[in-house]
Amino acid sequence: MKKFNIFLFSSLFFIAAGCGSSENSSLGNLSSDIKVCPKCHMELHKSRIFSATLNTNGTINYFDDIGCMILWAHQNSIDLTKAEAKVFTNDSKKYISAYDAHYKLNEKTPMSYGFSANENIIENTIDFREVAIKMLRGEHMANPKIRKQILGL
Repeated sequence: MKKFNIFLFSSLFFIAAGCGSSENSSLGNLSSDIKVCPKCHMELHKSRIFSATLNTNGTINYFDDIGCMILWAHQNSIDLTKAEAKVFTNDSKKYISAYDAHYKLNEKTPMSYGFSANENIIENTIDFREVAIKMLRGEHMANPKIRKQILGL
């Protein structure tokens, strides 16, 4: 029994020591390239569609959904008018200022809030201030009552 305990202890020691080896350090570099939303903890999709960034005091946070950025900023008392907020646009496929984008409320987004940003003006869009108000009031596609109203169900 004593030999078994020594064997078990030494096996656990080598397994634990192996987890910190330099061979696994390349995996750590890989995970640093993955961006995770600080609000919902989901990884950002590689296409970046519906994503947003928020630069506050030199720290850039990445969000998988425009709604997550608004809710996270509100929870952390961040004034979006003073921070550098950018959204990825559906039409031009690039990040632009959140205040310059035109938003539609009818898309299937990662968190089901439904807001999609466009750089070019299209019919029936709202501005970023209205998106923020709607998010904070719960007037988004993740709300079943609003979804029924928008989709006409």
